[in-house]
Amino acid sequence: MACVAGCRCCTERRRQSSILYNILKSEERKEAAQQPPPQEPPGPGCSCGSRRRVALRSPQVAGKAASAVLVKTLRFVKSVPCFQELPLDEQLVLVRSCWAPLLVLGLAQERVHFETVETAEPSMLQRILTDRRQEQQGQQHPQSSSPQLPSAGEIQAIKGFLAKCWSLDISTKEYAYLKGTVLFNPDLPGLQCVQYIQGLQREAQQALNEHVRLIHRGDQARFAKLNVVLSLLRSINANVIAELFFRPIIGTVNMDDMLLEMLCAKL
Repeated sequence: MACVAGCRCCTERRRQSSILYNILKSEERKEAAQQPPPQEPPGPGCSCGSRRRVALRSPQVAGKAASAVLVKTLRFVKSVPCFQELPLDEQLVLVRSCWAPLLVLGLAQERVHFETVETAEPSMLQRILTDRRQEQQGQQHPQSSSPQLPSAGEIQAIKGFLAKCWSLDISTKEYAYLKGTVLFNPDLPGLQCVQYIQGLQREAQQALNEHVRLIHRGDQARFAKLNVVLSLLRSINANVIAELFFRPIIGTVNMDDMLLEMLCAKL
């Protein structure tokens, strides 16, 4: 075995030292530099594709549509009489917790479509130069303002949710009852009117159930399907929504401050 291995090594050395071999390798390097490397499909169980960072193909268009949906959503929330009866701090706790799920429900209701493209991760040198430039401009924590683009997997979760809603052809009333169930969450820390909010959530669920039984008598599983929609909302990350739709058009934004301003404004 040692002799065979040794002969192979000698052959390889002679081949690599030949002029023809060096010329061929030089040509291969040129072609590789001119063409992007082939992307093999991920194998079973591979999650590398879902970790790739993506951005909106048309950030201004999609961001404007999402902003309009957010305004419309908060206008709906503020129009609910039971919500208006809550103290402002209780309102803010509820809205801070559920603005992203409510927004995604609104995107589904308004049939908002958006496309994304893969983006290249910044190199270590780019990060160092960016951080140094921000330090020179007087920023104390340069990394805190650097964007964290969503992953392909996170975007797929949003698109999967939208597709699920569209496949069910959810009506306006059903969307309203779903939003009520999401909005009135009694399990949030910091709430004082827990029993009142719990009762409102129960009423929204009962109203949804009664509406489904009345309108969709032939589809006994529809109420369960709509509850699956609610469960899918748990996978929606608020930071992902903010980075995807709002950072490209308004930059770094404190969603808590913006929500408080919108709650107090006349929409």
